[in-house]
Amino acid sequence: MKRSTWSAVVALTLIGGFAAYLNLHPDVEPPSAPLPQVEAPPPLAPMAPEPAIRHPLTIAPETTPLPSLNDSDAPFLKAVGELLGKRWMAVFLDYDVIHRLVVTIDNLPRRQMSSSNVPLKSPPRAFVTVGKDESLAIAPGNAARYAGYAKLAGALDATRVADLYFRFYPLFQKAYDELGYPNAYFNDRLVEAIDDLLAAPEPAAPIKLVQPGILYKFADPELEARSAGQKIMIRMGRENALRIKAKLREIRQIVARGPATPS
Repeated sequence: MKRSTWSAVVALTLIGGFAAYLNLHPDVEPPSAPLPQVEAPPPLAPMAPEPAIRHPLTIAPETTPLPSLNDSDAPFLKAVGELLGKRWMAVFLDYDVIHRLVVTIDNLPRRQMSSSNVPLKSPPRAFVTVGKDESLAIAPGNAARYAGYAKLAGALDATRVADLYFRFYPLFQKAYDELGYPNAYFNDRLVEAIDDLLAAPEPAAPIKLVQPGILYKFADPELEARSAGQKIMIRMGRENALRIKAKLREIRQIVARGPATPS
């Protein structure tokens, strides 16, 4: 199991990405060593057509031009702070924020994700377990670590969060391009990540664990086979997950249809 967005980008991030923050602490996969650079062989067949965009966004031009991606940290964090307040800003890192959000969101539906790109500071307390051997399980009190944050997430104004996302969307797309997806559409990936979190099961406690090494894993192979994002939702406890899911549904509805057209 890994340590931990919230996140719908800002919400997936703030919800899905923040969920990662809450759980990516004591049991995270260590960052893998970078793979050696290997020159790609010439293509043997025509390039596949670009994938169709499923959730296109029509973004109105900004009155004030956006900064470059490399210069976006200060203005983006300022905008996030105006929306979320000081309590949230205390946990954000202050560099490469949009890039880190994009990597985190892209990784949530995958089997593994590393804490090295999460845009939030590590939490002070560790994942809590109870019992040992055959009775090893997530402690009932573990969910209390996340209850306050889940409550804050539930209070987020989904429309304002989405508006912030739409405002900075060109930079999110730029970061996604640079991540290695020049022909893919980041908003589609965001919706995929939200859908994956929403599909997380809600098993009844106690949730049994095993610890074959340093990291904890779910004893149930079906749970252990779930995506990184779904395992985060499971670890935070059923009530917290339900609250996060309710907010994610609101945000998904908005980001899937795009910004409202001015009348």
